[in-house]
Amino acid sequence: MKNLAVLGSTGSIGQSALDIAALHPERFNVAVLAAAYNISLLADQVVRFKPETAVVMTEQGADELASLLKGENKPQILVGEEGYAAAASSEKADTVLLAMVGSAGLYPALAAVEAGKTIALANKETLVMAGDIVMEKAKQKNVPIYPVDSEHSAIYQCLSGSRRADFEKIFLTASGGPFRNTPVSEFTNIAPEDALQHPNWDMGSKITIDSATLMNKGLEIVEAVHLFDVSQDCIQVLIHPQSIVHSMVGFKDKSVIAQMGVPDMKGAISFALSCPERLDIGVDFPDFFSLKNLTFEPVDRKKFPSIDLAFEACQKGGTMPAVLNAANEVAVTRFLEGKIRFTGIYDIISECMGLHTTIDNPDLSGIINADRWARDKALSLL
Repeated sequence: MKNLAVLGSTGSIGQSALDIAALHPERFNVAVLAAAYNISLLADQVVRFKPETAVVMTEQGADELASLLKGENKPQILVGEEGYAAAASSEKADTVLLAMVGSAGLYPALAAVEAGKTIALANKETLVMAGDIVMEKAKQKNVPIYPVDSEHSAIYQCLSGSRRADFEKIFLTASGGPFRNTPVSEFTNIAPEDALQHPNWDMGSKITIDSATLMNKGLEIVEAVHLFDVSQDCIQVLIHPQSIVHSMVGFKDKSVIAQMGVPDMKGAISFALSCPERLDIGVDFPDFFSLKNLTFEPVDRKKFPSIDLAFEACQKGGTMPAVLNAANEVAVTRFLEGKIRFTGIYDIISECMGLHTTIDNPDLSGIINADRWARDKALSLL
């Protein structure tokens, strides 16, 4: 029996993880739930799974949650960043699913590592910002980190059972998003409601916009560098519109191993929570006869400069990936608010990176300072 802490329980990843836990109550006990602002859904989850601890972001949210639960057996309710860190290191949980969006995942991730928890990592920004620090600490604490991103889960699975000395290349796949065939001349007219229509995946708004700009793939490049301890030079991004091949790994003999499945995050979530076992999660095999073709294309980097920005951030290292991530978070928020154009997301990130003086080998405070600098700079550029 694994005792789970699900941080980000009301998001798409968190909800899918709870569905898996419900399918296998003999294997999973939900001990901790954490959600920032969707209090009504969190209350429903508390009633359903009866965790010992629940976490919200504000005191107002804590009062609302307590009110909604009324006569139910109320869990301990924690609040804010300190509450999230306490949840991530709770003695009640042995496995922590980090499914928050954005930089909010960094402190809970470090708390979970410090407490020696097994980590299922869906929050890629944690490694984008502070990959060197997090992975080194995990190594010291002998903490396993299982990737939840479908692409990194695929890479992990493809590498399993192979000699690391034989590794040569990662083929990181991307659906191409909703604008794969849209002329670049029309990008300035893209509205938020258009960008939120992903062709294959059901995700939260921020990740969906990142997928539309391909910045999600850019962040995954940085994440892969840290997760698998590889150079960015051995990573190639491929557009794969069908989203059946989740990623591939190439070896010295030029053989390639691919991991395939339907575009449903439950597969990667389940693998991260149950590894090395595999569970029946009610998902079908791909219907290869109806698919007929699996196609691959190069990325049009003029349309999607996020890929080059990510490779640049990897190459410069230090605080630059944190700047990339922070500027992107600000820009995406402003785009969703209708305050900048779609192409303005790229412009703001590029300008922030161009104005930043990279600090090599930063400590955690240096990364946090770079994150704050980038947010302030992005807002001033807006």
